[in-house]
Amino acid sequence: MIGPVIRLCGTKLTARKSRQRTSIDISERAVYIIGDVHGCLKELLALERTISDDAASLPAKKLIIMLGDYVDRGPASAQVIDHLIDVCPEGFERLCLTGNHDMAMLEYLDGRLALSTWLQMGGDATLLSYGIDVEHLKQIYKSQAKLDEIIRRAVPVRHAEFLRTLPILITAGKFLFVHAGIRPSIPIQEQKDEDLVFIRSEFFNNSHLLKHWVIHGHTPIDKPVRDGKRFNLDTGAFYTGKLSALRLWNHRGRIFTT
Repeated sequence: MIGPVIRLCGTKLTARKSRQRTSIDISERAVYIIGDVHGCLKELLALERTISDDAASLPAKKLIIMLGDYVDRGPASAQVIDHLIDVCPEGFERLCLTGNHDMAMLEYLDGRLALSTWLQMGGDATLLSYGIDVEHLKQIYKSQAKLDEIIRRAVPVRHAEFLRTLPILITAGKFLFVHAGIRPSIPIQEQKDEDLVFIRSEFFNNSHLLKHWVIHGHTPIDKPVRDGKRFNLDTGAFYTGKLSALRLWNHRGRIFTT
């Protein structure tokens, strides 16, 4: 199925295939959902230690769900991706969703988004984490095509493939896990990729219509907030130093923040 046209910072892109949506059973699992990381590896490692300590006494299987936006703005985007690919806390499984920043990075790597647009979203910090100083390279390579070639070659193929395979929505009984939110008036199977990673006001203003509990990030807040049946976990780690998680276990929730 071909998905909708995606807009990133006002740039219109041609349609690509819709992202994967997946369903899981969490009835016998302790689930830890982590908000937007944005290149903050130190905070992610600290939060994982807290989660591991908390989970040690729980008899259930353990699952971490990441809500997307692993790159841009913070200092260690490349290292965050390496960590998510290679390392999972002992005794845990992990599922990673895509966010709009992860999609933008992939769109640039695939030649579908201008470098200038990605940089406006915080892509310069991501490139620095790969050892790429864009402003310095611009002084060496006057051709945009050559500059793009150098940059794209510097990003490991396995990082691009990781970004390419991230699902965009996870359903789990009465819970939905998604980066930005949903349109409450539309059936789940008809939700558009664009809304799932970008929506804000229509989701917030109509949260009273939600039939599922929706756990999301995307919109930075001071502390994790529940509003009706939606729960926002984006605490702006790249500028606050606070990365947050919600534990779902035994019909109860518990918040952890670095």
